[in-house]
Amino acid sequence: MKQITDIMEEKALPIIDKIYYDGFIQGLIHADLSEEAVVHYLKADALYLANFSDIYALLLAKSDNKDEKNFFLSQINFVLNEEIAAHKNLADYIGRDYNEIIKGGEWYPSADHYIKHMYYNAYAFGMAETLSGMAPCPWIYAKIAEKILAENKLADDHPLKFWVEFYAGDLAKDCLHWYYKIINRLAEHMSIADRKRLVKNFLESCEHERKFFNMAYTQECWELKE
Repeated sequence: MKQITDIMEEKALPIIDKIYYDGFIQGLIHADLSEEAVVHYLKADALYLANFSDIYALLLAKSDNKDEKNFFLSQINFVLNEEIAAHKNLADYIGRDYNEIIKGGEWYPSADHYIKHMYYNAYAFGMAETLSGMAPCPWIYAKIAEKILAENKLADDHPLKFWVEFYAGDLAKDCLHWYYKIINRLAEHMSIADRKRLVKNFLESCEHERKFFNMAYTQECWELKE
């Protein structure tokens, strides 16, 4: 019998090609991504990751397992202190200071919708629902980075090679191991309807990930402001 996480990934696989061939990733591959797209992405992602770490803190409080708690603690540290290396690579690519770029970061429509999707599951349901909404973040980044390396020979001096290799490494795989271990354990005791919600959460977040990249590429903004 397939585990619920296998079903999630199988249903979501087609979106990997779509994200890969969208403008943001193609611009990253060919090192012609605009400064405006990078700035937009970094401003939004800095806020996104800050909230992502807060959701980990909510999961930390929900768990009664020491190993799980340590995992969530390690992920909070990773998001706040280690993933910044990939973001600084993008900032270096456009010759800008990372901290100056993200000062006064902004919520744009697609990013706003995405983070609220995860918060909703964190507050309305349990760990499995929350993690099913969070999992596409590491899953898609790893899949996209692996595809870039498999289909392109990036020169040693490619300005964004570090970004690609960072996400193609074992960090995402290790993270997903824990995500899927928890989701599959909890899913065993769920109804068919609740298991379907897990798949739905995963697929919706995959679409949010694609919109997040496209949001940066097109410099999406709110049409109505105060």
